[in-house]
Amino acid sequence: MVKDKLSVFPHFSGKRQQYIFLFYMKKVIGFFKCGKLPQPIPIVWAMIFLLTACNSGNENTLNTTADPASLPDPGDDYYLDITHYAGINFRHSIGDHHLSNLVESVGGGAAFIDFDQDGFLDLYVVNGAHVKGLSEEGEELDYTPINQLFRNQGNGTFSDVTKKSRTGDAGYGMGVTVADYDNDGFPDIYVSNYGPNILYHNNGNETFTDVSVEAGVSGNECSVGAVWLDFDNDGYLDLYVGNYINFNPDYNYYYAPDGFPGPMAYDGQPDRLYRNLADGTFKDVTEPMGLYNPEGRAMGVGSADFNEDGWMDIYVANDHMVNFLYENVEGKMFRDVGVPSGTAFNQVGEATISMAVDFADFNGDGTLDLFVSDDGYCSLFANQGDGVFSEMSYHAGIASASGQHVGWSTAFIDYDNDGDKDIFKVNGELKHLYGQEDQLFENDGKGSFTDVSVERGQHFQEERVSRGACFGDYDNDGDTDVYIVNLNDEGILLRNDHGNRNNWLIVQLIGKKSNRDAIGARVKLTAGGITQATQKKGGSGYLSQNDPRLHFGLGTAEMADKMIIYWPSGREQVLEHIKAGQIFTITEPD
Repeated sequence: MVKDKLSVFPHFSGKRQQYIFLFYMKKVIGFFKCGKLPQPIPIVWAMIFLLTACNSGNENTLNTTADPASLPDPGDDYYLDITHYAGINFRHSIGDHHLSNLVESVGGGAAFIDFDQDGFLDLYVVNGAHVKGLSEEGEELDYTPINQLFRNQGNGTFSDVTKKSRTGDAGYGMGVTVADYDNDGFPDIYVSNYGPNILYHNNGNETFTDVSVEAGVSGNECSVGAVWLDFDNDGYLDLYVGNYINFNPDYNYYYAPDGFPGPMAYDGQPDRLYRNLADGTFKDVTEPMGLYNPEGRAMGVGSADFNEDGWMDIYVANDHMVNFLYENVEGKMFRDVGVPSGTAFNQVGEATISMAVDFADFNGDGTLDLFVSDDGYCSLFANQGDGVFSEMSYHAGIASASGQHVGWSTAFIDYDNDGDKDIFKVNGELKHLYGQEDQLFENDGKGSFTDVSVERGQHFQEERVSRGACFGDYDNDGDTDVYIVNLNDEGILLRNDHGNRNNWLIVQLIGKKSNRDAIGARVKLTAGGITQATQKKGGSGYLSQNDPRLHFGLGTAEMADKMIIYWPSGREQVLEHIKAGQIFTITEPD
């Protein structure tokens, strides 16, 4: 078993407030040295300046160096908000002072990425911007919102390395997806924007270079979700970009209580599939691959091999219209099987306001199921194994609890490490800055869920306008933590403080003949008489990307008896007797 939080992050004796005070005093002294404050100056004045000075022209990048001694001890809450203790100072912006159109309501995403390959998950968060023709005219913001990269210090805290890493895009950001597209061992970042998108190539020295134009993936649309996949199994990751609407700022016909026109008031935009040419560039193959659809209004995008034929498929959660399930036909073309598969509509045959998508085996039958969040009852699709899905949201106990919320980012996670997949869903109003509580649904191990949100911490009793979220073990203690992007508000880092009471195993896959990230690899693990099936994904949820490693809860089992890996290259690998409580790296055999 892993050590508890107290031993992983040792606390000094004395009151925590003393450390916070000393920490701030160091910052004040630093201000004196750089000449930011007149001398002498009262301590009270110094503390006021501490909160407002240095980067005062860009308050969104204000960040302090967090002190691990100030991290709070685990309490009764399963999930504890440690955002500011951990040194994450990010505030999402819609670019102006009022939520006034559909593009602004989309929000931003986040990604857990180990950009420096030190074994700890760093955090990249996407922001909005003031854009002519999109943002309201009048008083502009007194700072420039930018995307931010926070480096994990390995002690429970983060430091802002945006400027040093050169990743602070100031465009109107929506989503982010991460992958090592050139197989050089360092993960790269793709940012979906309203306007040209950004591909940041990781230079391997803690800096990035914008290669969007030369790589051929910049586009100039309203891009939202995106996902990496090797659709042709050539060992290089391709990129699918979901595009939203052709926004017209002059169109203002709408029902007044709605606040602004909805998605069907605008033309849709076709998504894009970019094939990796293995030389640092990509080619748009949307039309020849059968994916061109100018009526799509994509939000969340996900990819998995749902029928286990060895080829990665694509699911697109669309806004206010039918969803798409594109089946990959041996890397030669895609065909939409959303309607015949039963995944195009919700349980009553409606096209919903769909947001996020995630794949996992929630009922333990060995096949990948599908969860789609929306503005109502959500959809839980159980894979029947023959290309057909059954919608189970009501029968599984999710619909009734979800009906009063608008669901955005979501993920299948085993938050308590008992060996089955639970569901974490973040919520927020559609067209108004009205908050809603997030939700946590616990799996009973038989495919039924119970809303245990209120029992799992104060966070689930607080109302926020949440959008993107990423899930992963940021402190490497064996349980799944969460970072949530809130619309026009501060983000939240939730630390899981009790999941590691059960045993666990984290698996890092490295491809050789397959793409280096091993995206598309299928893994079956047996421990304690339970077999879990999962796949390595290149993006899921809403606008975001989770921990690139595979997380298995083992319950009371002290080892995994057997693990079978089906690599994208076609190779099959079997390992046995793997000890619990470790991060286990597996390289594809020659």
